[in-house]
Amino acid sequence: MSLRINDEAPDFNANTTEGSINFHEWIGDSWVVLFSHPKDFTPVCTTELGAVASLKPEFETRNCKLIGISVDGVSDHELWSKDIESFQGTPVNYPLIGDPTLEIVKQFDMLPADAGSSAEGRNPADNATARSIFVIGPDKKIKATLTYPMSTGRNFDEILRLVDSLQLTASEQVATPANWNQGEDVIILPTVSDEDAAKKYTDGWETPLPYIRLVKQP
Repeated sequence: MSLRINDEAPDFNANTTEGSINFHEWIGDSWVVLFSHPKDFTPVCTTELGAVASLKPEFETRNCKLIGISVDGVSDHELWSKDIESFQGTPVNYPLIGDPTLEIVKQFDMLPADAGSSAEGRNPADNATARSIFVIGPDKKIKATLTYPMSTGRNFDEILRLVDSLQLTASEQVATPANWNQGEDVIILPTVSDEDAAKKYTDGWETPLPYIRLVKQP
């Protein structure tokens, strides 16, 4: 199954380092960042899990939950978490999903259907495509996806920026330009007429090109 933006995120039941969950129930009314890893005890992922843990307060201020998944069991995750805390200085403060049967990563189209049904005997390269991030809204729909190679650590400050943009554009009729950060000017959507825009943006906007209307962030 190929997943695209605005598709409903697959629902599933799973064991995690914080107990059993039903994914959609666990999401509740929050935003979610689900990020995957090809194997426990891998170097780049170890740095990422610690980096995410240190940023958890920033995600919480955005009503955004964090959850990781790796194609190993929860007992391995618990051992790995000790390494992460030792190396990064921050405990893993969000759940890690155990997926030793590969069922969930297949549901999210991170491994092909014929990848087998066990993580046993698979090395990180076998699971290299399980390096994806999914940002999911309170409506349980996928809002953004990114996939990285195993050799490149992910930038979770960028994921925070992405969440800021997604939340703003979900509530306002605007888009965010390249390299946008919170508080900077945004673009009025082309579907909004000048007449309607003038009712909301009484101070007007800049028009550097006929099809670009820049306005202060609402």
